[in-house]
Amino acid sequence: MTSFKYVGRTGSGSQVKGAMDAASSSAVAEQLQRKNITPVSITVVEKKVNVSLASKDVSELFGLSRVSLDELIIFARQMYALMRSGVPILRAINGMAESSTSLPLKKALLDIGSRLEGGYTLSSALNHHSKIFSSLFVSLIHVGENTGQLEESFLKLTSYLEREQATRKRIKTALRYPTMVLIALFSALVILNIFVIPTFANMFAKLGADLPIMTKFLISSSSFFINFWPYLLLAGVLTYVAIRQSLKTEKGCYQWDRRKIKLPIIGSIIERSILARFSHSFGIILKAGVPMTTGLTLVADAVDNAFMSEKIIAMRKSIESGESLLRAAMASALFTPLVVQMIAVGEETGRVDELLKEVGDYYEREVDYDLSTLTARIEPLLLVVVAVMVLVLALGIFTPMWDMASAMKG
Repeated sequence: MTSFKYVGRTGSGSQVKGAMDAASSSAVAEQLQRKNITPVSITVVEKKVNVSLASKDVSELFGLSRVSLDELIIFARQMYALMRSGVPILRAINGMAESSTSLPLKKALLDIGSRLEGGYTLSSALNHHSKIFSSLFVSLIHVGENTGQLEESFLKLTSYLEREQATRKRIKTALRYPTMVLIALFSALVILNIFVIPTFANMFAKLGADLPIMTKFLISSSSFFINFWPYLLLAGVLTYVAIRQSLKTEKGCYQWDRRKIKLPIIGSIIERSILARFSHSFGIILKAGVPMTTGLTLVADAVDNAFMSEKIIAMRKSIESGESLLRAAMASALFTPLVVQMIAVGEETGRVDELLKEVGDYYEREVDYDLSTLTARIEPLLLVVVAVMVLVLALGIFTPMWDMASAMKG
């Protein structure tokens, strides 16, 4: 949405000024007329880039300007409590800005407070901080403002964000053990290549023995690692930077989002987690009274996956062309037959939002089960990797020692 400044006059003739976010100037005029304000002038507000902080780029580079999910949950929960207690919005925002321990959130809340004083609505002020508040967040607040149920919007956001946080924590917990094993294996390989294998290589060289192929391979790999480790480190850093830059492009992000849901073992978990997020957020949007097509556009941004977003946008286009939600869901090939049946029942009974909540809970239970068995499924692969590593070392180091011992006995 674009920001507009307006000047108008009320029915009594007094002048009023303010700011508003809308799709066009005609939309601003329409909203003003609904408030019995005759618009005199409507101008577009030019966006200004704040360069007052020299450390802004550095903080963004190291991720210090981000607001965590925990901080958003606390913000939504406290706003719900304040709104329910009857505290005015401006006082609540200013109070939370003073008590906030997060510098990025504090700056955002101070700016939001100043915009509220200038005549902005809360949703319009939040929309100016899209890196902190998602389009789903802003839209639910906008619906709450229009329906007079702002505190309920904050309550819905709190439950949604808490569910998202719980899912992330379960995924991190399930991946902790495999990650630690892989780190240990990598560390062991580095130590072997730097300290262990060179010692044996010197010993074998002094004895002048004819070495097996596996031993020659280990010595060659160790020598390559020791002689070229600065280049390997530089190549690793450049590869990391190139991947990060690629993921910032639309094509690179789309390709990665498409491939990661196809990964073995964890791909299905990622996909079901995204579908759970889609179902819950779409259900919340519909229950708040947002039109289905608009809701799909908002949810497409909320799923945080370019490939899945494309599928959701295709659903929206199908509905806009006259298809039902059921047919659009079937054409997207995103959902299992069981979920499609639940959507069909919801459409027939007019309880789509309630059934979508059930769909979200269903996917969350599937994710919970997959995460609980993830370690058991990964362990055999890790054991195979460790076994191969031990076998290579045994054949490469101990075989020539056994040959030399046999020769000495003979």
